[in-house]
Parts: sequence; C-alpha cells; structure tokens
Amino acid sequence: MNSLATDFRSIVGPCRMPSQPERSPAGRVRRQIPQKSPSRQDFRRAVLAGLSAPLRSIPCKYLYDLLGSELFEAITQTTEYYPTRCEIEILHTHALEIVARAEPGACLLEFGSGSSVKTEILLDAMPHLCAYAPVDVSASALAIAARRLSGLYPDLDIRPLVADFTRPFEMPAELGACSRIGFFPGSTIGNLMPGVAQELLEQMARILAGGTLVVGVDLVKDVETLVRAYDDAGGVTAAFNLNLLGRINRELGADFDIDLFRHEAIWNSSAQRIEMRLVSLCNQKVVIAGRPFSFQSGERIHTENSYKYTVESFQSLAAEAGFAPVEAWTDKGARFSVHLLRAT
Repeated sequence: MNSLATDFRSIVGPCRMPSQPERSPAGRVRRQIPQKSPSRQDFRRAVLAGLSAPLRSIPCKYLYDLLGSELFEAITQTTEYYPTRCEIEILHTHALEIVARAEPGACLLEFGSGSSVKTEILLDAMPHLCAYAPVDVSASALAIAARRLSGLYPDLDIRPLVADFTRPFEMPAELGACSRIGFFPGSTIGNLMPGVAQELLEQMARILAGGTLVVGVDLVKDVETLVRAYDDAGGVTAAFNLNLLGRINRELGADFDIDLFRHEAIWNSSAQRIEMRLVSLCNQKVVIAGRPFSFQSGERIHTENSYKYTVESFQSLAAEAGFAPVEAWTDKGARFSVHLLRAT
C-alpha cells in the first residue's frame, strides 16, 4: 500500500493547472466573483489546532487540494465506490421529474461543484436556465469545470463563485431576480455532523429564497459494502487520505514521513457513520510550521466522517432546517438517494 500511497501520480497522472475563467463570447464564462475562501493561514491554524487536541483531527475540506481533488475523482472510478454510479443512475432516470418543478429562467446554483460532471445531466434537462453558478473553494477546479461546460453549453451564462459554501456568501446582484434551484450532489452532506448539516441546510434555504434543492444522500446499508467503499483494494482512497500529510508538507513546511502512516476506514454503528483516519505506525516526531508534534504508535488523526441516513431520517433533518420534502428517489439497489426539497 505504501508505494501507492506515496506515488500519487501513478494513480491520477500529472496535475493540470488551468488558466482562470474570463469573459468569452464563445462560452459566456463570467469572471469569478471574489469571495473569502480558505487560505494557507486558515489551513495552518486548522492543522495546528487539530493536532494539538487530545483526539487529533483535521477538517475534511482540507483533503481537497488540487491533487486531492484529482485523487477523489479517481476514487469515484473504483469498483468499490458505489455512490457516484448510483447517483448518476438516479439523475439519468429521473432528471425530467427533478427539474419539472423548477420555474423557467431559474438559476442553477451548485454547492461544492468540483468537476461538475453530474451537473450536465440537469443542464441537459433545463435548456431555459437564467444562469449556472457553481460554488467551490477551489478556483482551479472551477476554472476547469467552467471552461469545459462553456464548450458544451455555449449559450449558458456561467458565473463561477469562489467561496466556501459552508459560510455565507453573496450572489451576483444581476441574478437576484432569478428563481433558484440548488444542487448538492455526492452525499457531501454526510461529511457533516447532523447538527452542522442542519445549520448548512438552513443557510441553503436562506440562499435559495423559496426555491428548491436537489441533494444526494448516501443510505445506511451492510457494513462490508460501506467499508469497502472507503478502503478500496487498489489503495486509491488510502492515497487520497495520505495526501493530506503531503499537503501539510508542501504548504506548511512539515516533515511527515508518509510511509510511517496508514489509512484506516471503520463503521461507527452508534453514530451511523464511516470514519476515516490516519494511523501512526510507530513512535515518531513531526515538525509542522516550526512546532514539534509527537505521535505514538497506533495514534490516529481523524480526517473524515461520512454519515449515512435513511430516506425518512434525512427528510426529518431537512424539515428541521426549513425544507419541505417534495420527492425522493433511490437507485435500483436502494443504496443511494436523491431528494428534492423546497425551501419554506
């Protein structure tokens, strides 16, 4: 596993650094609206605070630097990782039903858009959009997605927003009159503790201002299927998790020896979540931003949670956050769900 974990490029190939979106008659990609996104200082504070706590952890959003985002895309292609395939199946099967309740001239607002591949399914079913506004902390990921989509949909007004969607952000003033349909795929909601997930949904309800939200939610199922999805045989998820240590080395001048940690994924039945961790293989010391940290053999760094829901339990959570459930669909194997909610 260590060779795969350290040789990340063998999995994803070379990274591509895109240029930034700009105004273009052919693609109608608008300039990104400046927003406050996580900076290197934010990253430094989060790492130092998280590793100073008795139970060490680092927020999962920091798994997604450019290389981490590419590794995650590779995870979605593994045999074990079912959520992406199941969600795409649902979207293809029910796209017309999903968008039927959207008003003509609506703005499609995607939270945490990443590569925006799933978005094409909705865009194909919504030819009369006012605009498409992808929101992501990664300017590079937005640039790639915006340029690709502008080639596929030359008449679509694309307005990338560089922002952390977990925090309040401003919509472009010229889109204020458009009704809004939110898109939050990938079961990203499962990365948040239920209370935090409810707060995020409350914020989305305010942003959507009476519009609708399409959200992907992973479902509770047998433990073996769940664990394998987060610990694939090829070691891609291990590389994704261990890349966090590589990012700390690259950006914060740390000296982690990545070969001295291993990836771990377990099912926490009481919390109904998968937990991803990095486990120290020996007693060791690491210096991060000039500060020394000691790790005991077997000590863990908690890097990600992935909560699983039933259709009913998620609808209950959404209702508490100010959404009225409209409809829910699952794949043929009932492993994943897509919900249509209306902000009340």
